[in-house]
Amino acid sequence: MENKILFSQYNLKDITLNNRMVMAPMTRSRSDNEGKVATELTAEYYAQRASAGLIITEGTFVSPQGIGYINVPSIYTPEQVEGWKLVTKAVHDKGGKIFAQIWHVGAISHPSLLNGELPMAPSAINPNTQAYTENGFEDTVTPKAMTKEDILQTIQDFKKAAENALIAGFDGVELHSANGYLFHQFFSKTTNLRTDEYGGSIENRARFLFETLEALKEVIPFIKVGIRLNPTLHKVLGATMDEESIPTFEYIVKKLNEYDLAYLHITEPFAPIDDLPFAIKEVAKHFRPLYNGTLIINKSFDKEKAIKVLEDGDADLVSFGVPFIANPDLVERFKLDAELNTPDSSTFYTPGEKGYTDYPTLDNL
Repeated sequence: MENKILFSQYNLKDITLNNRMVMAPMTRSRSDNEGKVATELTAEYYAQRASAGLIITEGTFVSPQGIGYINVPSIYTPEQVEGWKLVTKAVHDKGGKIFAQIWHVGAISHPSLLNGELPMAPSAINPNTQAYTENGFEDTVTPKAMTKEDILQTIQDFKKAAENALIAGFDGVELHSANGYLFHQFFSKTTNLRTDEYGGSIENRARFLFETLEALKEVIPFIKVGIRLNPTLHKVLGATMDEESIPTFEYIVKKLNEYDLAYLHITEPFAPIDDLPFAIKEVAKHFRPLYNGTLIINKSFDKEKAIKVLEDGDADLVSFGVPFIANPDLVERFKLDAELNTPDSSTFYTPGEKGYTDYPTLDNL
């Protein structure tokens, strides 16, 4: 079979991946229960896709204060850990590997999701977007600027989430440090106006991330920790690019070489960036020389583009999002050059089996 690189095994520190195709983290909003618990349906969904070399779960909230969307399974209570055990067992029984993406949305939330409390963020700046709540889409509000105590508690929340992930049977965790959420809000000058040790200089704005990593190593080996970054996020969720954005991410990526991490997961631009003279158009090609470890690249890849980025040496693994939603057997379809199912975007975030576990595989067409 030609183009074997995409389907070749890959050694990810202490685990062997069956291929270089990663299922990207994607919110699916199926935990429509009071405890925000992953269910048997969640387990079925991920098990159907266990042929991916690695599955990274949807973001799972590390604390009640980190919630930003309804019906998202979380990982801070014993009941939630038990729910995730169903998922990891189902995936492992199919021979798959699975990391939990651990998540705090920061300002991208609403009091109706937080028992009336204000969201927390680096600074009291309204991201001027919308949060999805029980009442539908609601305009965000001005968040509470985090105190030093809030920051330290949030670090502990991430530490506990990582510990819970191991108890639940995950092969590792991914820190969601991208897409305008809490870590990204600290990185960006537009959302971080702090004057203490967590604001101002590039080093200070990255401090929260690295202090979190240092806390995680007390409960989980770094070889079981990945990081996700979006260096070219542009005018999305409040974290607007500026002239220091790329230097900030260059600093972060270079410093991550000091940590023996499982991987760095980065994203190509979400939106056109031609109007930004300080932006970069090819993220993988730019950051590959700066990072010594395993690099995963994401954003709208098809089979041919994935093979090219791997053959060019610009990434080691490629993550696919929507194609895995509609094609549980995406790996097999790519191997056979089979036709792909068409995704139904109207069911991306709706409860129940429809658009979740009912997509046909080649075996049951």
